Amino acid sequence: PSDTLLAGMKLGWDLSSGFEQYLTSWKSDDDPSNGNFTVRMDIKGLPQIILFIGSTRKIRVGPWNGEGLCGLYVLSNFVHKPILIFNEKEAYFMFEPNLNAVVTWMILNSVRQGQRLTLQNGSNKWGVMFSVPYDQCDNYGYCGANAVCLVNGDPICQCLEGFVPRYEVEWEVLNWSNGCKKKRPLECHKSDAFVTRGGLKMPDLLEFWLDKHLSLEECREECLKNCSCTAYANSDIRNGGSGCLIWFGDLIDIREHRIKIVIAEFIEMNSVSLEKTQTGLKTNNTGLIRESWPSPPLENLGIILRTTYKLGNLSTGEQIAVKRLSKDSRQGSKEFKNEVHLIAKLQHKNLVMLLGCCIQEDERILVYEYMPHKSLDHFIFGNNRSNILSWTKYFEIVMGIARGLLYLHQNSRLQIIHRDLKASNILLDINLDPKISDFGLARIFGGDKKETRTRTVVGTYGYMSPEYAVDGKFSVKSDVFSFGMLLLEIVSGKRNARFSHPVHYHNLLGHAWLLWVEGKALELMDPNLEDTCVESQVKFSVDRPTMNSVVLMLSNEGAKLPPPKQPGFFIERSSNNVNEGSTSRNEGLRHSRNTMSITILHGR
Repeated sequence: PSDTLLAGMKLGWDLSSGFEQYLTSWKSDDDPSNGNFTVRMDIKGLPQIILFIGSTRKIRVGPWNGEGLCGLYVLSNFVHKPILIFNEKEAYFMFEPNLNAVVTWMILNSVRQGQRLTLQNGSNKWGVMFSVPYDQCDNYGYCGANAVCLVNGDPICQCLEGFVPRYEVEWEVLNWSNGCKKKRPLECHKSDAFVTRGGLKMPDLLEFWLDKHLSLEECREECLKNCSCTAYANSDIRNGGSGCLIWFGDLIDIREHRIKIVIAEFIEMNSVSLEKTQTGLKTNNTGLIRESWPSPPLENLGIILRTTYKLGNLSTGEQIAVKRLSKDSRQGSKEFKNEVHLIAKLQHKNLVMLLGCCIQEDERILVYEYMPHKSLDHFIFGNNRSNILSWTKYFEIVMGIARGLLYLHQNSRLQIIHRDLKASNILLDINLDPKISDFGLARIFGGDKKETRTRTVVGTYGYMSPEYAVDGKFSVKSDVFSFGMLLLEIVSGKRNARFSHPVHYHNLLGHAWLLWVEGKALELMDPNLEDTCVESQVKFSVDRPTMNSVVLMLSNEGAKLPPPKQPGFFIERSSNNVNEGSTSRNEGLRHSRNTMSITILHGR
């Protein structure tokens, strides 16, 4: 077994001998013995590629439809060409390079992530071309049975037509794991109706029947004969479609995909019909983040002012959030234009979307997508937070923030440092998915620049890294420090700047360090979350890595982590605390009396 697939290597089966070739992860980054993750080709019926943890399915690509694997969103491009061979003698997946100048390979790492890496001539750095899982919907059966996962949906999980949530109460608290059930029993006669819908990945082949010689109409008749039939489709979409694939029982692992494939949903009294009305692998990746985005439109000021300052409605009925800066706002025209310029160039599911802007005389207004659940601090520090979110949901929010920062630091066209990451700047949409907002203080890093210095320190007390607060130095690690502080607040349910303790006067960071040294890290946990927490996730204390490492660590409960170092900066203070909501600009910097600072000027 190997964790690497190079050009020309086969992943799959020799059907004559029964020999299988598959990928196996390392146990950890520094232990090459076999890990728990494998990527194998499932050839039951039609080929599918599955990522397993032990024997449990975690990610699925397929089934094979004659032209490609349904749901494989990385198609032929200038770098590589994917190939799948499926005949009586063998079934395997491989890829070939399209350019001799580019070296590319695939790897299954030790944290349940498959990646394609590329190395161009003249370069000594590997770049991540893509990785899976890419989003929540890549996780196997994320929405349960008979439901479709919509990355940008409202909510993210929705029942197929003719189905309703199995347990309404669970769906109300955003728990979709038990999926959906039929509204009413099947009537099992020819008057049953079918409807088609495009853009979805086909269900897993758990209970199915395959005949490669029937037409689609004959397939429909076979489905109607069996009351357990819930879906049907052509098994091969080439040349107008041929063959018959029928599903029985629950439909598992359906998602809206970046590649258009067509599925028909259950409607009224009968089963789902899967009909091929478009060629699946030749359509555009319409669900993929767009390569370009037009500049935000300049709205008419009179129209915007007719809305409220917090919530308004466009003529289309779409709700919007309006950010109107007061005339004495510390965010001047420069910061305002900076925010517009940056957000217009950024598109990611965990970044807030800018819909429009306005600059007229002294008025400065931004129009954003509306976030009905407001900001994260309402949930962390609000009085009713224990009745709303579980640790599982908080951890999903943490992962979303981490992915958003990773995009800013590494995966966007610009390398951007936010410089003001805090709970109040994390907005939550209808599904409680996090969106990073407020880019007024953000800075772009160009070229090979890794660190810079400013004479004017800006940001929010309690979230600034020590090297930035003391010496004005900032880098991507500055955001990582802020992210770490945000994690401590989520875990503990307490604000850093307002934290107090009966025994000592350290802030939240200092308190967390003392508990860690004493081996009592879990005592930091908010009592409201203890029943739902995962200990390994709570104890993810890290030595300020990059956001790429953070995402990998958070995704892998078994990751081997380096021991944390003493915080570079924490204060033992009196009760005269700095207001946590204040934003520093080096104006009247206050120090509490009788303070003791521990300071390391160089960022770790």
